[in-house]
Amino acid sequence: MNETTSLEGRTAVVTGAGAGLGRAEVLALAARGANVVVNDVGSAAHDVVAEVEALGRKAVAVTGDVGDWSLGEQLVQAAVDSFGSLDIVVNNAGITRDTMLFNLSEQQWDDVIRVHLKGHASVSRAAAVHWRQASKATGGPVYGRVVNTASEAFLFGSAGQANYSAAKAGIVALTLSTSQGLSRYGVTANAICPRARTGMTDGVFAEAATSDGLDILAPERVGTLVGYLASPASQGISGQVFVVYGDFVALLAPPTVEKKFTAADGTFTVEELDEQLTGYFTGRSPQQTFSAYDIARLDTTGVQNVAASR
Repeated sequence: MNETTSLEGRTAVVTGAGAGLGRAEVLALAARGANVVVNDVGSAAHDVVAEVEALGRKAVAVTGDVGDWSLGEQLVQAAVDSFGSLDIVVNNAGITRDTMLFNLSEQQWDDVIRVHLKGHASVSRAAAVHWRQASKATGGPVYGRVVNTASEAFLFGSAGQANYSAAKAGIVALTLSTSQGLSRYGVTANAICPRARTGMTDGVFAEAATSDGLDILAPERVGTLVGYLASPASQGISGQVFVVYGDFVALLAPPTVEKKFTAADGTFTVEELDEQLTGYFTGRSPQQTFSAYDIARLDTTGVQNVAASR
């Protein structure tokens, strides 16, 4: 392990870390040398702490719901009190309440937005306060890394996940704002769109093929990228969105302008919009929308998406 990828002496906070992706991310960070504050809503956080300690590293558990705004401050304080610093935030906690839009209840909407988007914001905001104060105290940049968890759902607008897709789109925007707002203090922020076989994706992916190697959708594959984005080596990477699973990491490009329509005399009428736009969209494929269906072609895992095939 070289100095640019080592996390020796660093402290990380990982939310939703009692199982699945969060657990894999905790163990990946600990393996690189980080101390970790492990968050989850239940006792599983303590089990993951025991796994970290078995690696010869240090960890503490802080149980609670990231949708509670005050928990962000508790997690930051736990990092400082337990290990003397806060260097890395991995926002991972999330839930699903999948249903079609016409069946979506207010509670299903609120629950998903609260845990995913508000949860990311609560921890990021508390970390931002800490890093800004630390930078002002030292008169220079600090070490800060934020890794947020988005999803390809924000690219596709999944039909049965209006709440989840909206939350993940919001997380990408939050990531960009975090990157811009905290860059002056030395902090980077990036978003990942992972796929992994976890408890939250039960029933989504077909079973893994029998293999002596690592499952193509193993969460550990995602943990490796998180470990890199948390490291000194990634200092020049911020405001980026990555798709990660299987054997690849894909960097997404920002949206581009497909076509610009201009009013002939400076102000559109409805009739002129009809003249310019209607013909342009005539015969257009229903899938040729803002949804980034091309991203689905990245998949080389060979693992069937059971949910999509139903």
